[in-house]
Amino acid sequence: MPKLPHHGRYTYSAITERPSFDWPEGKRLAVYLGMNLECFAFGEGLGAELAPGGPQPDVLNYAWRDYGNRVGAWRMLELFNSVGVPATVLANAYLYDEAPGLIEAWRARGDEIAGHGCTNAERQGVLTEPEEKALIDEATRILTEREGRAPKGWLGPWISQSRVTPDLLQEAGYEYHLDWCHDDQPVWMKTRGGRILSIPYPQELNDIPQIVGRKREAAEFGDMLIDAFDLMLEESARRPLVMGIALHGYLMGHPHRLRHLDRALRHMRARGGEAVWWTTAGAINDHYRSLGL
Repeated sequence: MPKLPHHGRYTYSAITERPSFDWPEGKRLAVYLGMNLECFAFGEGLGAELAPGGPQPDVLNYAWRDYGNRVGAWRMLELFNSVGVPATVLANAYLYDEAPGLIEAWRARGDEIAGHGCTNAERQGVLTEPEEKALIDEATRILTEREGRAPKGWLGPWISQSRVTPDLLQEAGYEYHLDWCHDDQPVWMKTRGGRILSIPYPQELNDIPQIVGRKREAAEFGDMLIDAFDLMLEESARRPLVMGIALHGYLMGHPHRLRHLDRALRHMRARGGEAVWWTTAGAINDHYRSLGL
């Protein structure tokens, strides 16, 4: 019987059959918020759409996305401060110049700044290997210069990978990436130069696939967050888990949506109490590496 083509990055492993471990202080559920801060080219390139785009320049959709940087992300920053939760900021490197002070404001509250390409008007998986390496190197250089340290983690623009992306990321010094939504625990992936950690990043608990793709609104999205959290909190008594939530300022930063994110986060904080590790993807990476699994 012929075998299916395989990526060769990891082997199958049932979550019920793995070694057990704890997060810090004996906690079993790690929750992190992936806050996407993105910029887009005017009149060309990719971008999520509020409505079907017309001829370029597509002012309707460009301006809608720009609202996220001018208003929505700031509103969400205030919410996260109020609720008392950290975030992993997934930053397009060109945003330092496109929205001065925005990434810096999230950094000031102690959030992790992770790599997310240069802009979300492009995807890396369609590039040649030299072109993709150049994109990763450029984004990494800017983030390192602006933050004073190299980023540990990467999420590809449009969650796009080529067949060599994990290799290029590991060779560029990255310790983890978020592109594969295949598990609820960290997974080691093989690279040609060693290995890189895959941290769970959601495509279900993600505002773009739900609100833009499936046309669900914020009340239902908030209910999804609560339902997932309640079940994962119960399940974490049997096995340690990671719950990621992926957010964008131009979606959840609108007033009518923010109230439902507020509702969900406050439920999670109250229900989880001291049993939940509210953290960042980078801290999950650090702790998992320390376990030697």
